[in-house]
Amino acid sequence: MTVNRMLPAALAALLAAGACAAGSGTPSGTPAATPAATPAAAQAPASAATPLSISDPWVKTARSGMSAAFATLVNTTGEEVTVVAASTPVSPSVELHEVVGDGGATTMRRKQGGVVIPAGGRHVLQPGGDHIMLMNVRTAIEPGAEVPFTLTLKDGRTVSFTAVAKDFAGANESYAPHE
Repeated sequence: MTVNRMLPAALAALLAAGACAAGSGTPSGTPAATPAATPAAAQAPASAATPLSISDPWVKTARSGMSAAFATLVNTTGEEVTVVAASTPVSPSVELHEVVGDGGATTMRRKQGGVVIPAGGRHVLQPGGDHIMLMNVRTAIEPGAEVPFTLTLKDGRTVSFTAVAKDFAGANESYAPHE
C-alpha cells in the first residue's frame, strides 16, 4: 500500500474528527475553514482539544531504512505542552530524537522526556536538531508524497498532521540508540 493511497482515508478520518470537535461555530472574526481551502500539509490548527498547531511540516524522502520529519510546533495554550511520542503508518518504529555534539562530531539519540513546548511558545524540529525519527521505513516515501503523522502528548491527547515528502541530502548523523 502506498502512502498516497492511505492519505484519503486518513484525511477523511481527520476531517470527521475535526467536524465532531469543532462544535457549532467559529471564534469571532475567524473564517470557517473548508476542506477545499485547506491544503493537506498546511498548518494544523489548535483548538480546545488540541493545544498545538503544526506549521511547515515535511519529511525526508526514503526508499527504506531511516527518515526524519520536521516542523514547527506552536503551543497555543497558557501551559507547557510535552510531546512524548509520534507515529506514522509508513514506519513501525518512530522516536523523538535530538542531535548532540561532542568534540566536533554529532550523534542523534532518543530525546529523554519528550519535546517540551513552553506556554505560548514554539519548538522547531529541524535537520541537525530535534526531529521525529522514522526507523525501518516499510513504505517508500517518494518526493511529493503526503505522509500522515500523529503526535501523542503527555496528557494522552493526540495531534495529527500531514507532512510533504522532500528530497534532502543532509541529516545523516550517526545514531546512538543506547545513550
